[in-house]
Amino acid sequence: MLLTRLPRLRDRSVDPRRAFAGTFHVAEGYGQLADAYREASAGRLPTAPPSEIYCHSLTDPSVLAPSLAARGYHTLTLFGLHTPARLFAADNATARAALLDATLAQLDSHLEEPLAGCLAFDGDGRPCIEAKSPLDLERDLGLPGGHIFHGDLSFPYATGADGRWGVETAHPNVLLCGAGAVRGGGVSGVPGHNAAMAALGR
Repeated sequence: MLLTRLPRLRDRSVDPRRAFAGTFHVAEGYGQLADAYREASAGRLPTAPPSEIYCHSLTDPSVLAPSLAARGYHTLTLFGLHTPARLFAADNATARAALLDATLAQLDSHLEEPLAGCLAFDGDGRPCIEAKSPLDLERDLGLPGGHIFHGDLSFPYATGADGRWGVETAHPNVLLCGAGAVRGGGVSGVPGHNAAMAALGR
């Protein structure tokens, strides 16, 4: 999302620049996560979709053109949870639109004003918001099932079949150093370390 300004929060004691400086969690209480998981497991889009929001432009204004940064524009990146690819298989476009509406409604419940009023508009007058379903991510980026970890995470130990470090593949000169490794994950750095150790023969 591209915003002309950060939205004001319902809790006026919190400066939006502080609220969005880290990870902004929405509908991620334990009960909410459990409910969303149950709905997704039953083949339904979560009623209250959990999500996390990041405002990269607060920490790195260079992600925007200098003219936009000078005018107070910001980016928001939203990562949705409990929305497996199978929920989009029947009608990707309809499911994507419904999930976007439900997700923004959850965010709006924490804001003093609807987020829609803060969105920038492109040259054709359309709001600057782009939503990608897991199927879209698979098509556009080659992520299997749109899964950011390239597959379900496993308990963090390698079995004999996984090789010593959990980064080995069928090709001796190819090692996994990203989320698809046995001890994968998005930001841990463990797969890269383990690939280096395997390459060094340690």
